[in-house]
Amino acid sequence: MNTDDFQNFNREISRRTFLQRSYGGLGGIALGSLLGSNNQLFGASKTAAQHQGLGLPNLPHFKPAAKRVIYLFMSGGPSHLDLFDYKPELKKRQGEDLPDSVRQGQRLTGMTANQKNFPLFGSIGKFAQHGQSGTWMSDLLPYTSQVVDDIAVVRSMHTEAINHDPGITLINTGSQIPGQPSAGAWASYGLGSDNQNMPSYVVLLSQGNGKNPGQPIFSRLWGSGFLPSSHQGVMLRSGDDPVLYLNNPPGITRENRRAQLDKLAAINEMKYSTHGDPEIATRISQYEMAFRMQAAAPEIADLSDEPQSTFELYGEDAREPGTFAYNCLLARRMAERGVRFSQLFHRGWDQHGALDKNLRAQCKDTDQASAALVTDLKQRGMLDDTLVIWGGEFGRTAYSQGSLGSGRDHHGRCFSMWMAGGGIKGGTTYGETDDFGYNILKDPVHVRDLNATMLHTLGIDHERFTFPFQGLDQRLTGVEHAHVIKGLLA
Repeated sequence: MNTDDFQNFNREISRRTFLQRSYGGLGGIALGSLLGSNNQLFGASKTAAQHQGLGLPNLPHFKPAAKRVIYLFMSGGPSHLDLFDYKPELKKRQGEDLPDSVRQGQRLTGMTANQKNFPLFGSIGKFAQHGQSGTWMSDLLPYTSQVVDDIAVVRSMHTEAINHDPGITLINTGSQIPGQPSAGAWASYGLGSDNQNMPSYVVLLSQGNGKNPGQPIFSRLWGSGFLPSSHQGVMLRSGDDPVLYLNNPPGITRENRRAQLDKLAAINEMKYSTHGDPEIATRISQYEMAFRMQAAAPEIADLSDEPQSTFELYGEDAREPGTFAYNCLLARRMAERGVRFSQLFHRGWDQHGALDKNLRAQCKDTDQASAALVTDLKQRGMLDDTLVIWGGEFGRTAYSQGSLGSGRDHHGRCFSMWMAGGGIKGGTTYGETDDFGYNILKDPVHVRDLNATMLHTLGIDHERFTFPFQGLDQRLTGVEHAHVIKGLLA
């Protein structure tokens, strides 16, 4: 078929039909996790292959403190009162009803809205001060307690979301409405990747609490929304096949696959030159990324070159694919190889019942590895330019849900997170809550302020970092005014 015949043939089929046909085979299947089928795509000026891994020409806006982000997301809402925010008054008044003057008519979830009483309940852990900074920390986090001088604990986080899906969507995308680009996608779009063989945004999942993993995690949390779909997060699985269908099927050599991709690229280039559709350009670049990942992804997941001291630091769970400790170690390995944004989701923090048992189990799953990641990066000279974030979508109530001490309900009015490295002032405690850990008294930090601060460490002015969509200059921090938290910066 010559060029004229090819063009005549394609006039008879729709653009979507052509894309569906060229999307078949190994590359198309493998890239199901790389591409969003319903996204509106933008961006390529000639071909996406020429732009793969490149960020915007005007970024960073200023010299960045951080080159990369590792985001340890604790899905379900960790209890700030049991981990980070020491409230001895709760112990003293345990069993008393939460004063109306403190609750102030706050909207409650359907799980406690009909409760007649709201009995106060103190921390299940014992608090003590640690490090030169004297940061208060629960004994449920013995390893994190050892790195308090390297982290900044933010005790005055707040969000308007009171349920998991809107809460986790808001903190990850800047909006409670699904479909917006995730923070990692924004970082990828703006700054690109330092590794042409791996995506700039990678996601890893783990879960705790055994048979009660908690709230589900949706792929839209690492989606690209209206940004080019090449910036969508790529989920790596544990084991020898990190991305489904990435490996060649039996009988197909790497040379065979290279030849197939070259021919497919020629056809796609021809179609692109006719229509200039960036959707085609994106697919060209993603086929190429998948080909390069066939070698790079398994190498990252192969821990055979790690010394015994690594597993002593992270814990023996780091040898077990799929655990949080294993994912933390992979995140460090990806950071070494130039992955811009790694996000680890760990499920199971939704303790409405069996608080003592389940919260301790979650801390056992995550505490050592979280602290080890900070220590490991510091030992390798990487903490200064790697921003580490730890936290969930909201906190938990000062009162018990159900019988005294059974569990805690959702609480978005104040909660705690911590940050380390990448331009953050270690040994800092920022913000203050009341004696009940229920309301903020000083230095509130909205989740959009957290995102603005994260972008700032990457050298990005969040107000100038926009994307035109539906008549608005969209941004991660939304249309509401967000602030960079200067008190957290080194």
